[in-house]
Amino acid sequence: MNNLFASVLRTAVPLTAGWILTVTGALGIETDSKAVTGGVTAAVTLAYYVLFRLAELAADRIGWEPARLIAGLALGWARPPEYQAPTGTLPVRIHFDKEALRADIGDALRGAAQDADDRP
Repeated sequence: MNNLFASVLRTAVPLTAGWILTVTGALGIETDSKAVTGGVTAAVTLAYYVLFRLAELAADRIGWEPARLIAGLALGWARPPEYQAPTGTLPVRIHFDKEALRADIGDALRGAAQDADDRP
């Protein structure tokens, strides 16, 4: 769950920063059309994210922790989220004919109905 929160913050903060930079005209870009404003906001947001992500990586490579921390915070979270690889495997069975698909859907519906009946 912590990874989810970190990844959401690392998306929301650059989006907000891009929007603020665009709306306030901080870059000297005047926009009056909603479509143009949206495109400029996306471009500014992408540039913001790439700039701070590269700064974070560079600071990490040279071992300069304060710069890495500042760049990470500018992205909304002090460290990049660490995603865990899935454990185990799931068997997958694919049927390409209509009758087998109907049978599988019927089995799934019967199982769901049974699960619903078993609930208190």
